[in-house]
Amino acid sequence: MYPGATLFLLALLLGVGFFLAVPLMRETASPAQDETPEVSALLAERDRVINALQELDFDFKLGKVPEDDYHEQRTGLLQRGAAILQKLDEPVPAAATTWSTTSHAGARIGEAAAAGAGGVAHAYGPLPDDKIESMVAARRAARHAESAGFCPRCGKPVLTGDQFCPNCGESLQ
Repeated sequence: MYPGATLFLLALLLGVGFFLAVPLMRETASPAQDETPEVSALLAERDRVINALQELDFDFKLGKVPEDDYHEQRTGLLQRGAAILQKLDEPVPAAATTWSTTSHAGARIGEAAAAGAGGVAHAYGPLPDDKIESMVAARRAARHAESAGFCPRCGKPVLTGDQFCPNCGESLQ
């Protein structure tokens, strides 16, 4: 073999070895090691709320969630997310969390709140019990009126707009 090719191959192998070894030699603490169990639980709950907000918005845009239910559920999730962020902002042991983590979470929940339906923020206050009961009764009556019978395969109830059985997936066409 040629001496130049041997030196080139040796230099290439050293470069690849150095490239692979650099990340292993860095001494960085993982965020999971720095968190207390309480902060970790709050961060996990925050992520669940953010995911639930994104799924709710997506389902609403697809027409799977009625507008009344959407506003109520969205308001509840936003309030829960705000409470979690307040708990994360409370003083905790120095190594428990960083400001960048909580500010990033606040930004994500703020974006989810602004995204809403058409970018309009919905701020509904708490409803009285009578109002909630009347809404539930109206919703039940509307769902009863939408009933289209039963699935021919599994016998579960189906709605007028259903193309497939929600239980077994049988085509209703």
